[in-house]
Parts: sequence; structure tokens; C-alpha cells
Amino acid sequence: MTTKAATPDLKQGKEGAGRGLLKVLGLSAGLGVILVLLLLIFIMPSLKSGPHDLALGTVAAQADVTALQSAMDKAAPGSFALVPYASEEELTDAIKARQVKGGIVLDADGAEVLVASAGSSPIAASITAVGQALGTQLGRPVTVTDLVPLPAADPTGVGIGGLAFPLVFGGIVPVVAFRKVFPQSRGWALGGIAAFAVAGGIIVSALLTFVFGSVAVAAFWPVAGAVGLGIAALALPLAGLQEVFGGTGFTLGAMVMMFLGNPLAGIATTGAWLPAGWGDFGQILPPGAAGTLVRSTAYFGGAGGMTANLTLAAWVVAGVALCLIAALRAPRPVPAA
Repeated sequence: MTTKAATPDLKQGKEGAGRGLLKVLGLSAGLGVILVLLLLIFIMPSLKSGPHDLALGTVAAQADVTALQSAMDKAAPGSFALVPYASEEELTDAIKARQVKGGIVLDADGAEVLVASAGSSPIAASITAVGQALGTQLGRPVTVTDLVPLPAADPTGVGIGGLAFPLVFGGIVPVVAFRKVFPQSRGWALGGIAAFAVAGGIIVSALLTFVFGSVAVAAFWPVAGAVGLGIAALALPLAGLQEVFGGTGFTLGAMVMMFLGNPLAGIATTGAWLPAGWGDFGQILPPGAAGTLVRSTAYFGGAGGMTANLTLAAWVVAGVALCLIAALRAPRPVPAA
């Protein structure tokens, strides 16, 4: 008995190859678009960064205010919005309370530029440049006073400036790790995430304080609390999304935090340095709010951190609410007859 060898259907093979080619081209094009979007998200904010209508306090006579406005229009048009103060003391208090980014005190003897480099080194440098341009225009000496300087051990602020990725990492990894260890226990997984947030805050604060010298010892616990709250505000919503929507929910949430929250956090420069709209959006997300709160607690005694604190608390509440929804939806065991 002879058997006839099966011959491949050439037409069917060509059709399969065509579909495969279309899939390859389509997927490559889609991934290319994603790559372009990622480049825009990570690079465009940096290219367009700078001062945009930042509040700049002034103590000066009206004629000098006009000269200051003229100097600003030449040196940095559209960069600052002048806020008048009655005295240098009031202006100093406003800067330390983070109500304005800096200030210029102008009188017949000269100009004094007041900055807070701990709030943002680029903003402080920009204000200094405006003050020096004003002094040159008026022919008066200019002095610069840093009211809230960065620590001598970290004069460029790289310690806090480098927190964005560790914060995002610290919010994503524990969700995966504790769900893997406790696949059948939602309570233990959430408890582990909360414990890690506390431990992570203490560890990061210890490194910033005792290794990098970025934070004074007196601010150790406030910074630990701010970092811990930031980790919880990242991790708990991701855990909630995973509980309610499964792996898809977690993946989408993690991508938002990584690819939007990270580059738009503005931790190194503050969100005010990012382009208008970008920085504001970044402050709504946990990485940006956490960066603002850490900087406020580290250098300003918590001043200017209330909005960030409430934002992080809202994310924590949202995460807990999602976990509760998942618990209520879970099927209850049927009692034995």
C-alpha cells in the first residue's frame, strides 16, 4: 500500500505569510509610535523647562518697581509675576513659607536678591540673574542672600533630586512581591505593602540624612513620613487596581506612574520649573506630590506641603477603597450542609 505525501498548500502558505508580514509591520509601527510618545514625555518637559510666571516678591518704590519690570522683560520675559510686600521682613517670611519663589529688595543703596536654593536651584539662579541685570541697568550694587540654602554636604541637591525613580520603584515592586508571597491572602499582602512603606520611608530618610548629607538630622522623621506616604500613595492604588481589574489594571497603573509620574514629577527642579500644565499634572500624581512634600519637610519645616500631603492621602484612600471593593465582590465560601 502506498501513501501519498502531503504537499503544503502554497496559496494558504502565501496568505499566512502575508498576514504575518502585516502583523509584523503593524506591531512595529505601533511600538514606534509608543517610542515617540515616550521620548516626547521624557524629553519635551526638559526642553521647555524654565520659569513661567513664578511669584517674585518685591520691596521697592513704585519707580523702582517699573525699572525692575523693565529688567525682567529684557532678562527673562514672562518668567516672573511681581508680588509687592511692605517690608523685607514680610518678604523673607513669605519666601520661607514658600508663598513666593524669591524676592528683590531695591532701594537707593542697591539691590538685595533673596533666594531659597533649597526650594529649587534653577529658580534661585534665574532670580539671581534678574537681580544682577537690574543692578547693571540701574548702576547699583547687587547682593545675593540665600535664605534657605542647600546643605553643605549636598550643595547641588542631588540627594532629593534623585528620588523620582526610587519612589516609583518602591511603589511598584512591593505590590508584585507581596501578592506573590500571599496569593490567597489580600489582608497579608496589603499589610506587607503598608509595612514596606514605613520601612522604605525610614531607609530612604536614613540614606539622605546620614549617607548623602542631604537632610538635617532634625528633619529625619518628617522626611521618613513623607517618603513613606509617597510609597503608600503609589503602591496601594496599584494593589487596588490589581485586585479589581487584575493584571491589566496593575500594568496600566504602573505604566502611568512610570512613564508619566516619573518624568513629570519635577523632583530635581520642582514642578514649577516644568512647562505650564505639565508641572501641574505631575503634581497630581504621587511621584510629583511626594517630591514636593519631601522637599517641604526637609528644608522648609513642612511649609508649602499641605496640598501635596492631601494629594498623597487621597491616593492612599483611593487605593484602600479599591481593595475594599474587591473584597466585597469576592465570592463568599458556601457553608457545608
